[in-house]
Amino acid sequence: MTVLNPLKPSERMKIPRQHSIEQPASDRVQGFTEVSFGVDEERAMIEATRCLECKNAVCVEGCPVGIDIRSFIQLILQKDYAGAVNKIREANYLPAICGRVCPQEEQCEAVCTLGKKHMPVAIGKLERFVADYEMEHNLFTPPVITERRDEKVAIVGSGPAGLTCAAELAKMGYRVTVFEALHAVGGVLRYGIPEFRLPRKILDLETDRIRGLGVEIQTNFLVGRTATIDEFFEEWGFSAVFLGTGAGTPNFMGIPGESLPGVYSANEFLTRVNLMKANKFPNFDTPIRMGSNVAVIGGGNTAMDAVRTAKRLGAERAILVYRRSRQEMPARQEEIHHAEEEGIELLLLTNPTRILGNENHTVTGMECQRMELGEPDESGRRKPVAVKGSEFVIPVQIVIEAVGQQPNPIIQATTPGLKTGKRGVVETNEKQGTSRPGVFAGGDLARGGATVILAMRDGKQAAVAIHEYIQSKVQDEGNKAIVSTGAEVLGT
Repeated sequence: MTVLNPLKPSERMKIPRQHSIEQPASDRVQGFTEVSFGVDEERAMIEATRCLECKNAVCVEGCPVGIDIRSFIQLILQKDYAGAVNKIREANYLPAICGRVCPQEEQCEAVCTLGKKHMPVAIGKLERFVADYEMEHNLFTPPVITERRDEKVAIVGSGPAGLTCAAELAKMGYRVTVFEALHAVGGVLRYGIPEFRLPRKILDLETDRIRGLGVEIQTNFLVGRTATIDEFFEEWGFSAVFLGTGAGTPNFMGIPGESLPGVYSANEFLTRVNLMKANKFPNFDTPIRMGSNVAVIGGGNTAMDAVRTAKRLGAERAILVYRRSRQEMPARQEEIHHAEEEGIELLLLTNPTRILGNENHTVTGMECQRMELGEPDESGRRKPVAVKGSEFVIPVQIVIEAVGQQPNPIIQATTPGLKTGKRGVVETNEKQGTSRPGVFAGGDLARGGATVILAMRDGKQAAVAIHEYIQSKVQDEGNKAIVSTGAEVLGT
């Protein structure tokens, strides 16, 4: 093993973890510009020096898409930043996106050897650094596609699963078309994640690079209505289909008052702002109702995105209401920290019981109940238990529910024989195959709600499986042709 770091492991362990350069909280809540600027070249080199260059790089096992982390960090030590990002792109074609939104602290960094006694290597910050360096210095070089194939593959949905599957298949030489129901590409990356976490120029750039592989993208195309999966096979000539339509149908708590004006699902609220630019109304056509006091229900990343967006839209008091403690919150720790810096109130161990309105049928408050933690439930987190007689009211004008989502049922309803599970989730095998031959699925459609990187893993696995499926059919057809020719020869 080549060792590029001149420092001894004991010396590397003394180097403190480098932190991102960030906007002051007082400035960033005034708009939607990106909170973090990442690390600069000096900090990136220091952070890369912390890597222990483990012979058994367990961080790679912790990465859902299997990035060769040790090798790309070694390339940083050589100041070969373009080589480093290309090494990442061998496993992940969207490095600038994943460097920003992937929860590395739960995956590659969680198993980092250095992290057993010290802070782990900031793998995510290094990934973002090399991706941004490549962009800023115009160093991008597209991969060479050595073979072009005749077979066509349809990708339904342009979120992280669909884009990844499309890129991997295009690199193999397939003719790929992505069908997107909305008017813009990106799926949850565009309508779900605010610009202060993922700037649109980054998403657009990564999407353009996928187009550059020869991938065709059709927007305003609702599969199941504009065309069905059966029509894709029978009339459009596709050899395989990948379903990556996400989980865009929101769940609600089912408490009284949810039908009042001023109650949003987080999906609608974030879509209005992120996709339809409600934050720029009236320059754009979509308005959004906002009050001085806003409550967001939930504890995940979507809830964090919603409450931080509400603050930027002018809420004087933006409150996150969560029924468990901070320790159980599924949101990224970095996002929780940023929210607290921005003045977001965390109202923990609190569960809403009803939404109150006035004679004009507008929201005036939210009744809540104090909770305490009991025994762990099936998720492994301690189950919240209501404290009797602890009800109280929060005065609010807007309530946003971020309590999960499920797949839109159109694909399932219009695709005979497609087996689904609880809440319409499409059932898949270990290769992302569905009950329909030639139909594969992944991301939130098959998981019911997960991370961007897990959706990408599904898309990557599905691309390999689709390739195997198509090539097996090609081989079977070739064998049939040989048999047929042999029979003709014997007949003569």
